[in-house]
Amino acid sequence: MLSSFLYAVVEMFAEVHGRILSLNDAYEYNFSDKELHFLVIGLLGMALIFVIYPIFKLLAATGHVMVISWVYVFTLIIVVTFAIEIGQRVTGTGTMEFADIMFGVVGFLFMFFIFSLIRGIYHGILELIRYCINRKRRKDTDGNRTRNADRDETLDTEFNENIQENEWEK
Repeated sequence: MLSSFLYAVVEMFAEVHGRILSLNDAYEYNFSDKELHFLVIGLLGMALIFVIYPIFKLLAATGHVMVISWVYVFTLIIVVTFAIEIGQRVTGTGTMEFADIMFGVVGFLFMFFIFSLIRGIYHGILELIRYCINRKRRKDTDGNRTRNADRDETLDTEFNENIQENEWEK
């Protein structure tokens, strides 16, 4: 599934590349290959900035920094796996195989899934602790305030502050 998607993306880029070259020839601009790369990649990069920046700004404002981190790291993983395979081809230290790229990307996705499970359990435990503390506090403030309620409230506040300081990004 992922390999067919990547092949489709490569074919799309090849088609766009062919159309740009035909436009260059049709209108007799005579841009060199390097000049076309300069213009096309520059414009593509700026278009992506105008699309992605507002999305990332919204994600950051709503506390979804992990999503931004994941997108960035996933992009780097794609680049690094391709670079490794190209490097193997150029240096002759290995064979350049698309399957290696796929296994590397799937390895990252699997390990991130495991990390997400552990992180979800961690956050679930924290929420359970907060719920229990708040439930106890409500019970104590219903007119049955105990002698230790003030001390418990102080400990609760300190606990929540420590968790927020040490908590993984949500």
